[in-house]
Amino acid sequence: QVTLVESGGGLVQAGASLRLSCAVSGRTFATSVIGWFRQAPGKEREFVAAVWGNGNILELSESVAGQITISRDNAKNTVFLQMNSVKPEDTTVYYCAGRGEWDSGTDHTLTSVYEYWGQGTQLAVSS
Repeated sequence: QVTLVESGGGLVQAGASLRLSCAVSGRTFATSVIGWFRQAPGKEREFVAAVWGNGNILELSESVAGQITISRDNAKNTVFLQMNSVKPEDTTVYYCAGRGEWDSGTDHTLTSVYEYWGQGTQLAVSS
């Protein structure tokens, strides 16, 4: 059984910085691709970022480049999503997801390629 648990969301003011965490248990974490997605009400789940290995292989959505970074601590089985200068439009639920090893032939921005999902953490940004 693979479990992913997100944390770090909440209510913050616009311009603040925060870090979301995804704690993973139940499989070999170091060989897993971990991705972050977000989903606003009535919209499709949107890819944010993904990371594999020691963090030297990663992918970032162009829409968040410069604002968000992804990293992982394999000793703690945790992946982090650092968000800077948050805006009200960043208000939504953030999910982390896991799958097997990185595959250059796989589109890791697709929700369908991930096997495991967390329950999500809600972020609300006030203006």
